[in-house]
Amino acid sequence: MSFWNAFSITTRYAELPRSFFTYVQPTPLENTRWVIWNSKLATQFGLPEDPESNTELLSSFSGEHVPAVFSPLAMKYAGHQFGGYNPDLGDGRGLLLAEIKDKEGNSVDLHLKGAGLTPYSRSGDGRAVLRSTIREYLCSEAMAGLGIPTTRALGMMTSDTPVFREGYETGALLVRMAETHIRFGHFEHLFYSNLLSEQKLLADKVIEWHYPQCIAKDKPYAAMFDEIADKTAYMIAYWQAVGFAHGVMNTDNMSITGQTFDYGPFGFLDDYEPSYICNHSDYQGRYAFNQQPRIGLWNLSALAHSLSSLIEKSDLESSLEKYETRLGHYFSQLMRKKLGLLSKQEGDSRLFESMFELLSQNSVDYTRFMRALSYLDSQDKQTVVDLFLDREAATLWVELYLARCEKEDKSAEIRCKEMRRVNPKYILRNYLAQQAINKTKDGDYSEIKTLSMLLASPFDEHPRFESYAQLPPEWGKKMEISCSS
Repeated sequence: MSFWNAFSITTRYAELPRSFFTYVQPTPLENTRWVIWNSKLATQFGLPEDPESNTELLSSFSGEHVPAVFSPLAMKYAGHQFGGYNPDLGDGRGLLLAEIKDKEGNSVDLHLKGAGLTPYSRSGDGRAVLRSTIREYLCSEAMAGLGIPTTRALGMMTSDTPVFREGYETGALLVRMAETHIRFGHFEHLFYSNLLSEQKLLADKVIEWHYPQCIAKDKPYAAMFDEIADKTAYMIAYWQAVGFAHGVMNTDNMSITGQTFDYGPFGFLDDYEPSYICNHSDYQGRYAFNQQPRIGLWNLSALAHSLSSLIEKSDLESSLEKYETRLGHYFSQLMRKKLGLLSKQEGDSRLFESMFELLSQNSVDYTRFMRALSYLDSQDKQTVVDLFLDREAATLWVELYLARCEKEDKSAEIRCKEMRRVNPKYILRNYLAQQAINKTKDGDYSEIKTLSMLLASPFDEHPRFESYAQLPPEWGKKMEISCSS
């Protein structure tokens, strides 16, 4: 009997018409072996804490032996890439294996990234390299630790298979989990291909699987789009609040459930620079950090256009018009928690604006600054002031901030304790990820495991690992990352 027969495995997407996907068997790598296994996540689904305890895990996820309960398939979709529509997209190196239910009965996709050629690989080789797989594993888990909606990483494998990018690299595999792998681009593909009955079917399934609360609404499709717009606004507000730049916000990288999706040339802010570009291929700065809220609306507008045969124009416009208000509301909520200012007082907006102006003008490390504010119950204000070059302006702002804090009902001790729960000490700085990648060249995966542990609880002190919270070296600041993976 197969190990997998003990689990609740479904393949609902495979029940859709064949125009939605192509069945593809994964192509195994040579001498595949585990790099890291997400034990905590695994146990939520009843999977073993130790992947070595069951050899069927490795053979199933490496593609060596595909369990009968899996139905590996490559999805077909399209999307706007850097603003231009591309009809020729799809899962070019990833396969949706199946869905698995957690202990609470929630279904989650099991997806294998780097699984080999598919009909949608175009000029690619269908592979993923260890370098980018490490980055995705670490960042998806870092985002989860921060409380940001995201796909998750269940496990990562390496191999002896060489893969050519700028040079020869190591082929790798990532087992990704997500509420769904349906993207904005799925609806775009069906709309622009004039497959409108199939698009209606997909919308019906999205509502059934992910937005059942919309079924009883007078206009279920309009309610679905409104939910997608709201979740997207929340996700991007969270990105802005923590200083995360996605780097490649194409519509095929936008999830219809508002989860951060497809980690490529991402970056967390070091010095606060609103126009930070983390993708070295983004020559025009389309996906710069401060452009993300606008691009979120652009992408939702593209999705709205593709749903125009299902939803009245007035309903689409209503949801789009609410986007900026919703995003601003979520961002304000998050920033108030980070600053410990939960009540609303006159002058708050100017206090916030002047803070961001000072951070930008003085190139202050965003994460270090926010964390320092959360220690003002036990440390002198000078610890914050010393982060700035313009100490006079910083002193004035800190004094205004502390005076404003006095208007809160909570004591400084309680307020700062709550702030430390939302202002991380540890983030996945690009240089930390690069150091972990460099160590793997000697077969050393210890840095991946250390970072995974820290990023799973980024608000805790972890005094033994204080060095991971230090400012990056000059070579590690504002790193621009390639899309190649």
